[in-house]
Amino acid sequence: QVQLVESGGGLVQAGGSLRLSCAASGSIFNINVMAWYRQAPGKQRELVAAITSGGRTNYADSLKGRFTISRDNAKNTVYLQMNSLNSEDTAVYYCYANVKVHVLKSWEDYWGQGTQVTVSS
Repeated sequence: QVQLVESGGGLVQAGGSLRLSCAASGSIFNINVMAWYRQAPGKQRELVAAITSGGRTNYADSLKGRFTISRDNAKNTVYLQMNSLNSEDTAVYYCYANVKVHVLKSWEDYWGQGTQVTVSS
């Protein structure tokens, strides 16, 4: 099986920065897209940013310029650099990966357990 383990969340003051990391481990043949989603209390989970194995990125329009997604394919790890944080960024942030565990298997979706980011004003 595949595990996604996030780290780097926590409490930060408004205007501050955080860097999230998510490492994928287990039986991995290849990883296609890796992404970050977030879910604030009472709201639906939303895409923050995504990155392909080739480095192509996609961001939520409202977050462009403040958040940067990057990836280390050798380490099966994705990062999210978050700058100029505000209270609206408070949410649980989830890591996502589209993984093939074997060359003959289909691509499957995996999620991390989530990491809390709280921005105090």
